[in-house]
Amino acid sequence: MKEYTTDFIRNVALVSHGSGGKTMLGEAFLHVTGATTRLGRIEDGTTVSDYDEEEIRRKLSLSTSVLPVEYKDHKINVFDTPGYTDFIGEVISALRVSDGAIVLVDSVAGVEVGTEIAWGYCDTFHLPRFVVINKMDRENADYRKALASVQEFSSTRLIPVQLPWGEKADFKGVIDLITMKAYPKEGRTAEEIPADLKPAAEEARVALIEAAAEGEDALLEKYLESGSLSSEELLRGLKAVVRAGSFIPVFVAAGAHEIGIIPLLDAILALFPSPAEVGDAVAQGANGEEKLPPSDSGPLAVYVWKTTADPFVGKLTYFRVYSGILQADARIWNNVKGAEERMASLACPRGKESIPQKVLHTGDIGTVAKLSVTATGDTLCDKAHPLTLPVPTYPSPLYRVAISPKTQADAAKISSSLTRLCEEDMTLKWYQEPATKQTVLEGMGDQHIDVAIRRAQTKLQVGLNISEPKVPYREGITKKGDAMYRHKKQTGGAGQFGEVWLRIEPYMEGEFDFTDELVGMNLSRSYLPAIQKGIQATMAQGVIAGYPMSNVRVIVYDGKEHPVDSKPVAFEIAGREAFKLAVQQAGPVLFEPIMNVRVTVPDANMGDVMSDLNTRRGRVMGTESERGRTVVLAQVPLAEMLRYTTTLRSITAGRGVFSMEFDHYDIVPAHLAQEIIAAHQKELEGKKEE
Repeated sequence: MKEYTTDFIRNVALVSHGSGGKTMLGEAFLHVTGATTRLGRIEDGTTVSDYDEEEIRRKLSLSTSVLPVEYKDHKINVFDTPGYTDFIGEVISALRVSDGAIVLVDSVAGVEVGTEIAWGYCDTFHLPRFVVINKMDRENADYRKALASVQEFSSTRLIPVQLPWGEKADFKGVIDLITMKAYPKEGRTAEEIPADLKPAAEEARVALIEAAAEGEDALLEKYLESGSLSSEELLRGLKAVVRAGSFIPVFVAAGAHEIGIIPLLDAILALFPSPAEVGDAVAQGANGEEKLPPSDSGPLAVYVWKTTADPFVGKLTYFRVYSGILQADARIWNNVKGAEERMASLACPRGKESIPQKVLHTGDIGTVAKLSVTATGDTLCDKAHPLTLPVPTYPSPLYRVAISPKTQADAAKISSSLTRLCEEDMTLKWYQEPATKQTVLEGMGDQHIDVAIRRAQTKLQVGLNISEPKVPYREGITKKGDAMYRHKKQTGGAGQFGEVWLRIEPYMEGEFDFTDELVGMNLSRSYLPAIQKGIQATMAQGVIAGYPMSNVRVIVYDGKEHPVDSKPVAFEIAGREAFKLAVQQAGPVLFEPIMNVRVTVPDANMGDVMSDLNTRRGRVMGTESERGRTVVLAQVPLAEMLRYTTTLRSITAGRGVFSMEFDHYDIVPAHLAQEIIAAHQKELEGKKEE
């Protein structure tokens, strides 16, 4: 592959709902430009971008692939992103390093939930975009209906740049409104527009010229005077309005049958900005915020947007050069980790293939193998000029599972493997839950977790079992309690003796408070640390249901000791047992985590969603409206939200999305608390029998 400088590079993400045709459009780009000798097929598992075993097995994209397309002395880095909403983290990472997005819309289905979510992230990154009405050769394809569904959803005006030449089985090619020519099949040759389509094309061209004239004052003046613009002026004006985001051009294609491919590639070169035209990147430098010019002469700034584990080459790091020039074998500073890395062998990725490169210029995408500490979101730079590029905000995980190792050998590798998975995927998180003593893995949905577990097995060689996680309840008290306990143990030789009198009460200023009101010489203060140790160990284990206890103040006010038999261990036991007795008198309760939940659904589903939240003990706090969609704000116990992802998709036919975050702990209703306590007692009895 040739070496490309900044002006001759384009970085474009393909985004859509699942099965929108992204992978086959990328495949068509490669085949039409001669990068591949035949068109791959998803059904056969022969596409360049879906090369992973899991992707071939499931017949859908699970991660973003890079497909560099060489066309007219330019290099277009095409990012084929997943459409399934569980893998939205991959879409965000790809859009972070793109300078434009192509939103594919199915000619039959129109705008779908995945399209809406991807569109929202394109807005977040302020990306100029195209809409491509794809699969125009499908049975029931309807260009006007699909276009109307996008215009209804989009707050930005759409402007057709092409019209379809036929529909369904009669889809022959595209009518280009800039050149006013018809392009059959992939679009290498131009023909005259068929007479029956000419009036519609001329009408649509007038609207296109009007939109382009808004791009420049000079063009607007000329249009108002003469009523027309040349093709060059039309392109110039169109380029300005697309980059400003005031209009979104609409194209048509059938990626799987390579129809309309060349005109789309021409439009990418003509209308999308090169990295040099995007403007300065902003980074944190040693002296605050710093603007980085998109130029080879700028300070080196490289952003890592993806990392993968490869069984053959080890860790593979994907990056974009935002400023400066990157040479193979360079030593480079990871400013986030504070460590030096060696860029041993630079390459350009094309699916699973790596094409070696000696130099990568500003704006280009590359990979490097075997970096030791670098993870997704890190910035690489010169040690003498430290820089940190911003990391996008990823959505909070929505689906939780408890993880356990399959074998003893897996147990040793579990934490390093989970850390590795989470370094690769910013929407995965794992932690040890002290309340339940479980290892918890969080992701965006059941498919997301399933893929992560399989990846751990095939790429990291660690076997993991999953189960439903326990809810991290807490124990607490609601009133004062008082108790005493005497521990007396007499065996041959020295015995054990300790007597403790204590009082407990709710303590809302913190987790735990320990004090004493001892008077006289009945109990030496030297035994207080042992008493405290016994109580804190009991609180960590729980008293009524096996969950940690918090917000308790303990006051030791009396006790007895023995001149010979009293030892710290005796007071540790006495303190523990006295505390347990006091808890039974102090109105013990269970507390559960309450989550702030934000559910976004189509207006038509609002009633169903709200009634479902009510059955989940949710408290609806209010609603908001967003372009034909309702946002329901509620507080719901975590115990009722463990599998909500699946339920919401079912209620809303996949169009509902939600986010949640922890808000506070609240008392579990008595009838539910009794069930949890009874289950704990049963578990304890089971352990005793073992």
